[in-house]
Amino acid sequence: MFDIAVFGSLFLTLFVIMDPPGITPIFLALTSGRPAKVQRRMAWQAAAVAFGVITVFGICGQQILDYLHITTPALMIAGGLLLLLIALDLLTGKSEEPTQTKDVNVALVPLGMPLLAGPGAIVSVILAVQHADGVAAQVSVWVAIAAMHVVLWLVMRYSLLIIRVIKDGGVVLVTRLAGMMLSALAVQQIINGITQVIDSH
Repeated sequence: MFDIAVFGSLFLTLFVIMDPPGITPIFLALTSGRPAKVQRRMAWQAAAVAFGVITVFGICGQQILDYLHITTPALMIAGGLLLLLIALDLLTGKSEEPTQTKDVNVALVPLGMPLLAGPGAIVSVILAVQHADGVAAQVSVWVAIAAMHVVLWLVMRYSLLIIRVIKDGGVVLVTRLAGMMLSALAVQQIINGITQVIDSH
């Protein structure tokens, strides 16, 4: 009832795309200055939102994209542009908003989506579900998705210990670094989307 090869393949693919170690500085930058309780809540909220989005697209993603006439490259370019806007905020230090809106924005957007549940992860899951033949393969795909989100939650949850060590000055440095990494990631995603559009014509 379990296909270890299917599980391993999807888990590694999602690990590379969702990049738990890489999300750490971005999570720290976006949640700095909040009470520890709020940060812990945001860690599981972000993982839960990502899991919810991935699950919806895993079950009926292709139908959603076909119905809206959205191509995969379009999804990638849109996600890249959204990430680029967030990255510019982090780089320029303009990410300060009222706590209430920050609460909602950060856990749901950009952390839950499109950072964790981005176009790359969504497309990988859609393809994995389509190619999973039989019950064992399907179970393996969904266990891999669930396991990946548990890893993401644990990484974000325990990355908060880093904030206590690096203090405020370190947080500013991490914020700028996260902005730079995120902007490069966003531009790469846009390039990949444009390349796919060119290749398909």
